[in-house]
Amino acid sequence: MKRFWFGPEKVMQLRKFKEEECKLALGQAVSVLNMIENKIKETAVKRHNAALRRFADIGETNAWEKYIMRLDQEAQQLTEKAAQAEIVVEEKRALYLEAQKDLKIMEKLKEKRQKEYRKEMLDYEMNEVDDITSARFTRNLQLGADN
Repeated sequence: MKRFWFGPEKVMQLRKFKEEECKLALGQAVSVLNMIENKIKETAVKRHNAALRRFADIGETNAWEKYIMRLDQEAQQLTEKAAQAEIVVEEKRALYLEAQKDLKIMEKLKEKRQKEYRKEMLDYEMNEVDDITSARFTRNLQLGADN
């Protein structure tokens, strides 16, 4: 009995590799976005604390105002970076979904071919069993006719 062989196995392996690469790239992009979002949160906390301390240190109000303005600018820049990072994440997600779809197509094709192979093998085995049974029956008939 011959073994199942799937011709485009190498293509499927390449698609698996591509899917893994896209998955890693998506993970890295999400990581960058999360890091930027964490910096935005940290900046908001720093700004909140600075605003509270501004009123506590009346003599240094001007310095606190400048610090708060710098934090606002930093928050604005981080927000812009987050928007750019979100675009990158969406691009990477689209590539990953496409790679995943391509791999799934190959897996379905392989599964379909395996089912066809199993059916062929079952049909072949059934024919072999039928041939053996027919041969025995014929031999038994011949032996019975000879007696």
